[in-house]
Amino acid sequence: MNTTAARARTDQRAPDIEGMRATVARLLGPDDAPDVLPPAADELPTLVSTLRGHLELLVPEVEAAALRLHPDSIPRYCAIACAGEARGKLRAEPRPGFSGAVAYARRLARVLRALCDHYESAAETP
Repeated sequence: MNTTAARARTDQRAPDIEGMRATVARLLGPDDAPDVLPPAADELPTLVSTLRGHLELLVPEVEAAALRLHPDSIPRYCAIACAGEARGKLRAEPRPGFSGAVAYARRLARVLRALCDHYESAAETP
């Protein structure tokens, strides 16, 4: 790694996992209960944009953390698979209408929550 890349990596702050989880909580209940009310129509585009931004930041972080784990470990495999699923969700488009947009936002929220879990687990692994 050249010195410029090393300096950029050192200067980079850790992802705001707490903030990401707060965004997820606006769309998902603690148990993904179907009775969780959807967001207001005027706030949905902002939530989707925020979720997408969080995912775009966290996916490479989780992949990098996973690569530091033992090559044959199950947590490494699961984290890399989750990152791949997140990339697929980022490429997907919501179905037409408000309910399609809400369902898409919730799919993004679920995969973001899983990535947060993988990131925290990898950080705890020596």
